[in-house]
Amino acid sequence: MNRIEVTDLALPELSIYASSSETQLLHYYEPDLGIFIAESLRVIGRALDAGYEPMSLLVEPGILEETEGSVFSRIGDAPVYVAESNVLSQLAGYKLTGGALCAMRRKELAAVETVCDGKKRIAVLEGVTNPTNVGAIFRSAVALGVEAILMTQDCSDPLYRRAARVSMGTVFQIPWGFLPKKRNANPVEDPKRKPEEYAVNVELLKKLGYTTAAMALTDRSVSIADEHLQQAEKLAILLGNENFGLTEATIAGCDYTAKIPMQHGVDSLNVAAASAVAFWELCGRR
Repeated sequence: MNRIEVTDLALPELSIYASSSETQLLHYYEPDLGIFIAESLRVIGRALDAGYEPMSLLVEPGILEETEGSVFSRIGDAPVYVAESNVLSQLAGYKLTGGALCAMRRKELAAVETVCDGKKRIAVLEGVTNPTNVGAIFRSAVALGVEAILMTQDCSDPLYRRAARVSMGTVFQIPWGFLPKKRNANPVEDPKRKPEEYAVNVELLKKLGYTTAAMALTDRSVSIADEHLQQAEKLAILLGNENFGLTEATIAGCDYTAKIPMQHGVDSLNVAAASAVAFWELCGRR
């Protein structure tokens, strides 16, 4: 193992862990593909299972000694920087989950058609910007029978550190990709609405053979237990932004608008919680 003890926090090799933002990491090798940071041995292990290439690791010595025969036997010649927990917390800005970070090279994303090939139940996210929500949605999707996930380009990246950590590494266990922007984009200036150029291209989903169900409250919303949704051969479940939900154009373009029946005057759930309920009803029970 290429083990390197860390005593100097200013090492240039550690800048990707200490001072690089998610956006900087995404564009680190531009125009080539960038990198991401996986946190915790479980997340790192699932990324390795999915074929992602490790560049380096930053770990606590105790973690290294306890698990040297697992993840660390699969990283080849990648340098392993070892530092005490108090040093790691200074570099990361908070106490690490699992005491391990790994910088990894990104892979080329598959085309939408490839992501959806042969998939009967998919989730589609429009403008979900909180990495925690994205990670939680991925975890529920993998656990409850969703076969692929598509996102508009204004969604948080599933490989951002927090998203991947919250997902428990399930972002590496399901096909996913980003939808292209609409060609005839006409950005809306009103800050309370998302730009139409990022809205879901519902017609593309229909061309791929999906019945489309928008999760939203409208006068025509049906229950997620509706038999037409249950019996759809191929179903795309659309979920919207944390604050504003799905755009009106997206809702209008869908075959169905669906809701989760609720009690005591509560009209909505957090998008991650709503996704789990919808996935269970429409995918997990099949």
